[in-house]
Amino acid sequence: MSPSMGDSHRRFLQTMMANGIIDEQGAKALYQYCCETHRMQYAPDKLEDFINVINAKLQTMFMEIRKGMSEDDGFQYYALVNTADTDVTRMSSNYADNELELFRKTIDLIVASEKGTASSTDILNSSDTMTSKKLKKSETENLLSRLVQDKWLNEKRGEYTLSTRCIIEMEPFIRDMYPDQIKVCHICHHIAFQCQICENPTCGIKIHNPCVARYFKGRVEPRCPACNDFWPHEIPALFSSQKSDGLVPSPGDEDFSFSCFEMFCIGTKIINSSCKYYVFIAS
Repeated sequence: MSPSMGDSHRRFLQTMMANGIIDEQGAKALYQYCCETHRMQYAPDKLEDFINVINAKLQTMFMEIRKGMSEDDGFQYYALVNTADTDVTRMSSNYADNELELFRKTIDLIVASEKGTASSTDILNSSDTMTSKKLKKSETENLLSRLVQDKWLNEKRGEYTLSTRCIIEMEPFIRDMYPDQIKVCHICHHIAFQCQICENPTCGIKIHNPCVARYFKGRVEPRCPACNDFWPHEIPALFSSQKSDGLVPSPGDEDFSFSCFEMFCIGTKIINSSCKYYVFIAS
């Protein structure tokens, strides 16, 4: 018999619904806190089993807690994703049709870019080709800010990239929509936007920047893992510690209370604040 959902699982899930995505360090801290708070046996190496219990319940509601790597720092993150659709229509509860169209066009630009980025200027220009109601410049800028705030995009000096949360959730859609354009990392086999490419014209494999850092760490003369040609790119440094982004405090912090989510009885209605899904969790 498979384990049943307990209060510790519900508290973990409700925190995921509030944040949308948390890093692995935060997930481990949250797992420990939930177990200790609800007097459930805590095993440090059983986080995946713990999450699988939650996912078994979420499956019928077409949701899942999914793990993926950040292209920014190479660390693992957990995101609560919708598995019902493989299109950006999953965001329709928060965004108007013309806003979703511009987001699709932003994805087009990012996928087509060698660097996996889209400039604010290019995004603004793409709004002129919209088939739905066109957005004004101020509306486009406001939309981009919302997409960053909702963790669908990252922005740095006017350049936009797909966020970790977006890549984890929308990888199936991106693979289906851009089969001839996407780059796949030779090391981890996930889609890659921020990556290095082998310069051998008969090879041309792609490797995520964090995967490059790990694979070539300590090698005196880095060589392509596929063709063995010299790897001419600068090898990025490995991040030494994982950032928590303030999403999940450590169990000892005074603010680690989750007072807004203290509804753990069977049949409690819980709300995904980022996607506006209403679901019921039974034990």
